[in-house]
Parts: sequence; structure tokens; C-alpha cells
Amino acid sequence: MPKNNSQYERMTKWPVPLLILFLGFPTMVSMFVTTIYNMADSYFVGKINTSASGATSVVMGLMAILQAIGFMFGHGSGSIISRKLGEKDIDSAKNYSATGFYLALFSGIGMMVLGSIFLTPLMRLLGSTDTILPYAKTYAICILCAAPALVSSCVMNNILRYEGRAFFAMIGLTSGGILNIFLDVLFMKKMNMGILGAGLATAISQYVSWFLLLTMFIRKKTQTSLKFKYTTFNKATIWNIITTGLPSLARQGLASISTMVLNNAAGVYGDAAIAAMGIANKVSMFIFSAALGIGQGFQPVAGFNFGAKKYKRVRQGFFFTLAFGSLLLGIASVFVYYNAGFFIQSFRDDPNVITIGIPTLHAQCIGLFFVPFQVCSNMMFQSIGYKFNATFLSSLRNGLCFIPVLLLASIFFGLPGIQVSQAVADVLTCLACIPFTVSFFRKISRNAVE
Repeated sequence: MPKNNSQYERMTKWPVPLLILFLGFPTMVSMFVTTIYNMADSYFVGKINTSASGATSVVMGLMAILQAIGFMFGHGSGSIISRKLGEKDIDSAKNYSATGFYLALFSGIGMMVLGSIFLTPLMRLLGSTDTILPYAKTYAICILCAAPALVSSCVMNNILRYEGRAFFAMIGLTSGGILNIFLDVLFMKKMNMGILGAGLATAISQYVSWFLLLTMFIRKKTQTSLKFKYTTFNKATIWNIITTGLPSLARQGLASISTMVLNNAAGVYGDAAIAAMGIANKVSMFIFSAALGIGQGFQPVAGFNFGAKKYKRVRQGFFFTLAFGSLLLGIASVFVYYNAGFFIQSFRDDPNVITIGIPTLHAQCIGLFFVPFQVCSNMMFQSIGYKFNATFLSSLRNGLCFIPVLLLASIFFGLPGIQVSQAVADVLTCLACIPFTVSFFRKISRNAVE
């Protein structure tokens, strides 16, 4: 009991900026390392040829599908857990942690089986060309073998974060990320295994990361538990997890669909266009991970304090996260903008890839200035259980805004239209978030007075 009270005191009494930095820094490190090891695969594969480089862009869509399922169960159960702990209902928190974990594990096994059976049509659907297909299938089968670990790791990672134990989540994720980079060098440079080496490196590192995260629960570093006896596979519990996690499913699922649409639109202009779009997206995602990391540090603060009815701390956390995230993204975006050619060339030294990639990355760097507000709004609504707001807003950036903009821009402006589509979608998404957020803060201001 003293341990639980200590955790409650920290989440509801510590100065909000200090608490968000304390929780957000490990998450940012985890996000950076995760993005780096995804980029590491692209870096080493890019040394093979342009078609192989394009394959990593195609398989990004598959990884987005797996992450969508994992984050749905992870954010769904985690958000509920943080509010239950804020209410000091630890037994219910254990029910949601165990149920979310096993739902994710069984879903990952199902995706592994189905994806392997329908591998070729899946790669075609995700935008693979004839020349990219052999590389994409080799890389994808390794990712599918790691699906159970990848999906269920998302749950463990988010439960740890929502409990306010982001440091433990960082250990699991960063260890797997560092191992992946080491294995990329071993399998691809030393053993000349090509794109198969990149896939194996990712699969092995996912299972190592999964095991390390699992040990945090086995060693009872958490208030929650993954023991099967705590699972409650009833309709109410499953429905609550899924509907709370629906924003993450929408966000990541639409990311997969948008990657598919983008690859098909860019494929008209050849493998170089697909490779360039994929590289630009990976570099901008690295910058984006700063806002995402600090935003995920804000999530347990928002959920815990909303559950404890400390609304002023929710407001204070939102504006601190917005200011700090804007500063980080602004500095990083300016730096990458003026060094775009270097970043694109580092991944694939192909004149066509560089020519297409530079203006794409320039546009995305500009669009990233509009990202922190939408991230803070989305993270806050999901953490406090505003399911409709969170689901709708999370559907905008990679779906409801991006896909129509991409399709129209590609028809009317061709390749230049495709290159600026993400930036336009970021601006529109930011504008759409404003009325929802303003309305919410007016509401909690009234509640605080009452």
C-alpha cells in the first residue's frame, strides 16, 4: 500500500512540468531509438538498390497495421488503467492490464498466420511494384513472424507509461532498438544476407524487447499484472478497451491505408518515387517522435489527474506539453529543412530519389510546425476517455484529411502535389482540433468552479 500511495502522490502532487518531463523524457528516448532502428533498416537496405529501398516503404504499411492493433489494445487498456489508479481501484486496473495483453497477443498470432497465407496479395495491396515485390515479401515474412511480440509489446509499453513508469518501458524498447542496429550490421555488412538480414534483425530485436518488457511485470515492478487469472473476457471489458483504444486504431490503421495510397500514387513515377516518399516519411517521423514522446509523457498525467478530478493540472499539463513540443519540433524541423539533401542521400544515393525526396522533406518540415497542437489534443482526449473526440481527431492527419488531399493533389498537380500532401493535411488537422480543445477547456473550467 505505501508503494501505491507514493505513486498516487507523485502523479497528483508533483509540479506538472517536472512530472511531464520525468515521464516524457524516457518516452522520447524510446521513440527516438525505435525510429532510429526503423531508419537503420532503411539505411542498410538502401545500399542494395532502389527497389530494395522501396520495399521498406511498402512494408511500413504492414508494420502500421500491426502497430494499429497493438496501440488499440495498449492505449485502450492503459488509458482506463491510469484513471482506475487515479481512483485507487487497483483490482480493476489489473483486470484491464491482463485482458488487454492477451487480446493483443492472440491478435498478433492471428495476423501472423493470415498475413503469411496472403503474403503476395497483401504486398500488392500495400503498393508493391513487380520489381519491389521479391524484396518486400522477404522483408515482410520476417515482420509477420515477429507480429505476436510487436503487437503485445505495444500493450506492455503503454501500461508501463500510463502507470507513470516510463523508465521501465524505455529500458525494454531501447535495448531492442540498439540490438536491432547491431544485428543489421552483423547480418547485412558482415554476413551479406541482404534484405533478409534486415528482416531477421528486426524480428529478433522485437522478441528481445518483448521479453525485457515482460520481466518488468514478472518482477512486480508495477501495480498491475499480466497473470492470466486476472483476465475478464466479457463483452463489457473488451468493448471498453476497444472503444477507448479506437483513436489509436484509427490513427495507425489510417497510417497504413495512407501508406498504401501514397505508394500506389507514387508508383506511377517509378520505384525511385516510392523510395523517396518512404525516406522522407521516416526522417519526418524521427522529428515527429519528439512531439509524440512528450505527448505520451503527458497522457498518464492527464488520465490520472482527470480521474482524481484535478482539472487545473490537466490544463496546465496540456499547455506545457504544447509549448515544449513546439520548441523541440521547431528546432529539429529547421535543422532538417536546411540539410534535407544530406538526409535523403544518406539513405539512397540515387539522383532520382534525391531529386524527388528533397522537396518532399522540405514540405513535411514546414507541416510539422502544426503537429504539436494536434498531438496534445488527441493525447488528452484519449487519456481522459473522450472517445468520440479522440477517435475523430486521430482520424484526420493520416486519413480524413491526408487521403482526399493526396488523391486530389495527385490528379491536379501530379508528383508535386503528392510531395506537399502531408504538409497540407497537417495544417488542416491542426485547424480542426482548435474548436474541440477550446470547448473542452471551457467545460472543465466550469467543473473546477463547481
